[in-house]
Amino acid sequence: MKKHNFNAGPSILPREVIENTAKAVLDFNDSGLSLMEISHRAKDFQPVVDEAVALFKELLQIPEGYSVLFLGGGASLEFCMVPFNFLEKKAAYLNTGTWSKKAIKEAKAFGEVIEVASSADANFSFIPKDYTIPADADYFHITTNNTIFGTELKKDIDSPVPVIADMSSDIFSRPIDVSKYVCIYGGAQKNLAPAGVTFVIVKNEALGKVSRYIPTMLNYQTHIDNGSMFNTPPVLPIYAALQTLRWIKAQGGVKEMERRAIEKADMLYAEIDRNKLFVGTAAKEDRSRMNICFVMKPEFKELEADFLKFATERGMVGIKGHRSVGGFRASCYNAMPKESVQALIDCMREFEKLH
Repeated sequence: MKKHNFNAGPSILPREVIENTAKAVLDFNDSGLSLMEISHRAKDFQPVVDEAVALFKELLQIPEGYSVLFLGGGASLEFCMVPFNFLEKKAAYLNTGTWSKKAIKEAKAFGEVIEVASSADANFSFIPKDYTIPADADYFHITTNNTIFGTELKKDIDSPVPVIADMSSDIFSRPIDVSKYVCIYGGAQKNLAPAGVTFVIVKNEALGKVSRYIPTMLNYQTHIDNGSMFNTPPVLPIYAALQTLRWIKAQGGVKEMERRAIEKADMLYAEIDRNKLFVGTAAKEDRSRMNICFVMKPEFKELEADFLKFATERGMVGIKGHRSVGGFRASCYNAMPKESVQALIDCMREFEKLH
């Protein structure tokens, strides 16, 4: 039976990315050595990093003056690295869910943090719209896609202060104007690579403005100066990221990824809205294309476990919703084929007929 991988992260990767990475695990570049046992300073590996950086810049049209880094620690480490490097006196944060809450908590250790708006009272079911970004803030931090609650910012924000974004789960799913940001970061395990590597896009001239001492490993400048090689980088996930970047380019680039994302999301949301058993949890104007959250309508709540079992038996993997929302979550990242989305829709229709 074919499996349809809707896991929220670690998540689906293109099949050729998995196969190419598996081959390199057995024998990297005909070296007779596994990718897992080569030195990160081996002459054959430096081109991997160089090409991955070049493709990042090409696919996202990153302007001159920005560096692309491959680090460890996940987005969770970035929650403290960002204020370490950018927060001198005051920072502004938009609170749209679990991950922005965690980022806010870390930032409070470094200076004043202004929460400009929050949708917590509505269980983060929408993206706040009417708020004022303080003009004296060092930066404004956003989380562009909220994997748990299924909301997404789909346009770049105009801000009077530098913008920093956690794009862990929607990077490469739409074109972005990188010039509007001083830092973009994210864990790779949703739309780019296996868990273990974190990408950071940072504007070089924005660094060096804080007066505090920054520990060497937490200083972005350290990693810029050393080409992401100050310490041993996560070799295997970087190699897999390169394969994904090549795949995105071959498929038609970020604009094609956006077209597919819109098509898949529209298909599934249309079924959620049509089906008598289900209802979406996020405000329609803020619905995520990456993480589609839905629950049973109140009168059919008792069927929730039955549908999960029904869908699982038909090859749907990872559709159980996060405990904060309940119900179901279908994560439709770039590598998710349209056929899998249709399979879930067919499953929902079949279950509806039975009930």
